[in-house]
Amino acid sequence: MDFRVRAMRLALTAVAALPTLALAAQPVNGAANGPADPVLAPKPASAATLAAHQAVAAALPQEDGRDPAFAAQGFLASAGDPVIRDAAGKPVWNMAAYDWVSGPAPASVNPSLWREVGLLRKHGLYAVADGVWQVRGFDVSNMTVIRGATGWILVDPLTTKETAAAALALVNAQLGARPVSAVIYSHSHADHFGGVRGVIAEPDVAVGKVQVIAPAHFIEEAASENILAGSAMGRRAQYQFGGGLVPGAQGQMGSGIGLGVSSGTITLVAPTDSISKTGETRVVDGVAMEFQIVSGSEAPSELNVYLPGPKVLLSAEMSTCSLHNILTPRGAKVRDTRAWAGYLDEALRLYGPRSDAVISSHCWPRFGQAEVSRMLASQRDNYRVLHDQTLRLMNRGETPAEIAEALVQPASLAADWFNHGYYGTYSHNSKAVYQFYLGWYDAVPANLNPWPAAEHAKRLVSAIGGPAKVTAQARAAMKAGDYRWSSELLSAAVFADPANKAARALLADSYEQQGYQAESAIWRNQFLAAASELRNGRIASATSSQSQDMIAAVPTQLLLDSVATRIDPAKLAGRHTAINLVMPERGETAGVELTGTAMLARIGAAPGATATLTAPRRLLLGLLFLKMPLAQLEMAGLKVEGDRAAVEAWLAALDPMPGAFNIAEP
Repeated sequence: MDFRVRAMRLALTAVAALPTLALAAQPVNGAANGPADPVLAPKPASAATLAAHQAVAAALPQEDGRDPAFAAQGFLASAGDPVIRDAAGKPVWNMAAYDWVSGPAPASVNPSLWREVGLLRKHGLYAVADGVWQVRGFDVSNMTVIRGATGWILVDPLTTKETAAAALALVNAQLGARPVSAVIYSHSHADHFGGVRGVIAEPDVAVGKVQVIAPAHFIEEAASENILAGSAMGRRAQYQFGGGLVPGAQGQMGSGIGLGVSSGTITLVAPTDSISKTGETRVVDGVAMEFQIVSGSEAPSELNVYLPGPKVLLSAEMSTCSLHNILTPRGAKVRDTRAWAGYLDEALRLYGPRSDAVISSHCWPRFGQAEVSRMLASQRDNYRVLHDQTLRLMNRGETPAEIAEALVQPASLAADWFNHGYYGTYSHNSKAVYQFYLGWYDAVPANLNPWPAAEHAKRLVSAIGGPAKVTAQARAAMKAGDYRWSSELLSAAVFADPANKAARALLADSYEQQGYQAESAIWRNQFLAAASELRNGRIASATSSQSQDMIAAVPTQLLLDSVATRIDPAKLAGRHTAINLVMPERGETAGVELTGTAMLARIGAAPGATATLTAPRRLLLGLLFLKMPLAQLEMAGLKVEGDRAAVEAWLAALDPMPGAFNIAEP
């Protein structure tokens, strides 16, 4: 899921004087800096926004009742208490957070998005087919439950162990208690594996009582997601997922394919079996399964599961109730749209005629062979049109902005609700397709070396005639309902002078109306998060902690490569040296070479090292990521041999772990 969780910020925080990886998750209210009291309230929808919503409503597909029926089909029960808590009693998930979403759409919510959230808010245990169920609404993702000969086979055990345990408790209460005999991870995003320790114990895996199946390269991809660029991705993810926004008609309205993300503990148990190619089969606890590898679509390591007995296709995140992201706004590597469409076509050919239901790890199922094939074909065409038409316009010389403005989803595809842009959009996805092939540069020389945002803003404001004239033009644009232009003008005014209170207030108002108008939940979140920060200061987010097994899964090479991104060459002052890091508990040695301008890390001892640090890896992480004092860690067992001054110079050249940074202002 483009890591809604995985995309979220990687940081290292001190817990009992030792580092723990943390991922930002469920948003919390408040401000990390800036004024926290009083909180400035949102504004109502404008007349222009009301008119935009009326136009949207008039163009929406006819409501034929299929989605509401599919979303409700097979409902058995839900938990008596909608709040899931951790061991300390802290709430990590609230299934009732969107119970108020019913009736006509309010003026501040796009009517199409309102309908989507009304369907996504349903929660509980649902029967899909003979021997197949899903638990939905207990997290941002779904957990699929398959009855094996001796126990439950679980596909995608949610994001955190607390929500996964609650989901399994509901299954056992409604269907009869059984052990878990196998877990299948569909892909390498944390909302599809993070809850695993809530449903199985690793000793049972070690002795063969429980299988853990995943696509090839799963563990590497799960461990590496967002480490190198984790701080930037995490901060941007606050905007994408509405960190600090309260669910409400003028606040957060889910993420387009789910609601929020649980804020419990993310865990990981390594797979015992991997699937590497389409067509591979397994008999898992007596249940025949066939797999389709779709790596490189929504995740770099991903599979789908076909169950020939009940004739069910689990299309994990290749197809859901929305157009997905080719490049997530929070940042990631660009996905291959052509390959994505190809996987959908392959699934249609291989499994469409044999499937009576298609389910996914988000959203609700579709039932009936004709419906399965129709969805796969329609979504295939949706991605193919997005790809091919972007390339067609690109090859005519149009730039990303021009393509995004010109590219319109065909009416025949827009007639299917599941093709709408509740998560990804044609606009930002077409830019991602362009980037996949041609990169960031649009070949216009003026864009080859432009002034950075703040300097550009100062010059633009001056050219227009000063802040007052910019503000006046922006007010006129807002009165005309042209919020795109007013936002551009006002953003320039704020970047030219962040203390310009009038520009900040108007920019917040302009962003807010665009958020209200957005069909995409994550576009809404970004606009409203920016409006909130302009009014009330930077938002803060809660964190989901990760267990030591998740930390252990991250390769040392990748961690040290991340450390290298924090080297300040000026502080190295031309120093050439090499330092060895010895981790006895892992039987691992890494060599760090300082070249005078860069840091190079390699697994294995560095020739000619002038110093050696010996310690458990967690102490070295505390030293390098938390910048804990060397003397303090020596008291905890870290040993320094050789040139201590070289070690201290290396540590001094490391920037601290990056914190939050401004987005809506310089």
